[in-house]
Amino acid sequence: MQLVLVRHALPQRSDTSADPALAELGVEQSLRVPDALARFPISRVVSSSQLRAVQTAQPLADRLGLTVEPDERLTEYDRDFGGYVPIESAKTEFREAFERIKAGHLPEQVDERAFRERVLAGVADIVSAGEHTDTVALFAHGGVINILLQDILQTPKVLGFPIDYCSVTRVLFSRSGARSVSSVNETEHVWDLLPRNRQSTESS
Repeated sequence: MQLVLVRHALPQRSDTSADPALAELGVEQSLRVPDALARFPISRVVSSSQLRAVQTAQPLADRLGLTVEPDERLTEYDRDFGGYVPIESAKTEFREAFERIKAGHLPEQVDERAFRERVLAGVADIVSAGEHTDTVALFAHGGVINILLQDILQTPKVLGFPIDYCSVTRVLFSRSGARSVSSVNETEHVWDLLPRNRQSTESS
């Protein structure tokens, strides 16, 4: 089966909750997803139970006439934090934490083993419930996607891959149990809506 992993779109900043809704730009990004995935025969839409992932998944579910199926095991490592700061702001406001994440490490307060176990258990259940020919869309988070990639590719760092907003990463699972990564961080459909590219365009 094929698992199509989509990172959530850009959320709002929140100083009181780790579960904010999408920002206006994030809503625009999420509306690009259905066309980007139109070539795949998607049979299920599964999502982290965090609002930013569910809202990103909704346009695709609406297009396909499916229901978004939330799973709390697929939530991000920051789900118990006291707020949410988009990485673009953290780069300047929380430099030390940003540099740690950029270097491929989870924040110090995160229980890496527990995070890994719940994410991989959630993915395993999706795979075991599907048919060999199924394609399932999973809307999640950069950390969640990286955990799966590290487990398959055995890369040294937990956060070894840059995963952009609404990017697409595809993983194939064979009947024998073998897993292979087909693509990582496809962003063509939202390239002009990624904050770093908008900033470079506006400054030129």
